[in-house]
Amino acid sequence: MSKQLELATFAGGCFWCMVEPFDSRPGIESVISGYTGGDLQNPTYKQVSTNTTGHVEAVQITFDPEVMPYEQLVETFWQQIDPTDAGGQFNDRGESYQTAIFYHNEKQQAIAEKSRSQLDASGKFNKPVATKILPAKSFYPAEKEHQDYYKKQSFHYRLYKKGSGREDFIKNTWKTPVNKSELKEKLTPLQYHVTQENGTERPFDNEYWNNFKDGIYVDIVSGKALFSSRDQYDAGCGWPSFTRPIDSYEMDEKTDTTHGMIRTEVRSKTADSHLGHVFEDGPMEAGGLRYCINSAAMRFIPKDKMTEEGYDHYLYLFNN
Repeated sequence: MSKQLELATFAGGCFWCMVEPFDSRPGIESVISGYTGGDLQNPTYKQVSTNTTGHVEAVQITFDPEVMPYEQLVETFWQQIDPTDAGGQFNDRGESYQTAIFYHNEKQQAIAEKSRSQLDASGKFNKPVATKILPAKSFYPAEKEHQDYYKKQSFHYRLYKKGSGREDFIKNTWKTPVNKSELKEKLTPLQYHVTQENGTERPFDNEYWNNFKDGIYVDIVSGKALFSSRDQYDAGCGWPSFTRPIDSYEMDEKTDTTHGMIRTEVRSKTADSHLGHVFEDGPMEAGGLRYCINSAAMRFIPKDKMTEEGYDHYLYLFNN
């Protein structure tokens, strides 16, 4: 990591729901809930909730741009909100719940404005993007009980995220539509069977089970980076095994009760492809997890081809 840390500030409605998507991701040092945009110094939650202070609920992220580029942070921000809603977010109404990107330098401003223009032109929404892009102002951390709320009050947090309408909006809006007919043309029969029909390839008879060259594995459908060869090990099972993903944000986990077993299925977030399963019998010194993944669900990009294929910012994975 470069350790040349930067700040990013996003307002996405209730700040309880804006911490989890960024927290514990590579290159993220901290995510703080707070208030910004207004002129009242050291505001309280009660004051901001009156919608008279000019402040909005926001999160401030300290990050390493060489590991987590600002572009990725902005992309993640859009995926948590309804950017066309100028009056708040979901069940939370009023100015304190309005959305905004607060830039800290000209480069962030340019990235944010380009991203907003692309989203407006994408045709995803039938209304214009209402999210403002504003220069950063003083940021005031919220009270202790509002920090890391998704961890401290996980049950209430889940109920709130579901009940507010945010969770369903995210699922219905930000998944990449998959054209099954096009995929059948693009993928091999085995790749299609594994990713679209929850299939499993044969052990010890697949492309990457014993591949230990330096490089990364990407989703065969979406191209999103999934795993690094530095986290791959021989688990003796006949499938590629990893101790962790590159970025857990790109993974969804679901309970799988097929074949008379209870397992945790791993799917790619963007393409909703079946990847494999995660088990708790991995190396303890690396966290104890084993991601058992089908070769057919991935494409391997060697380290010396990563720049050519547009994955150069993941080269930090091979610095040590």
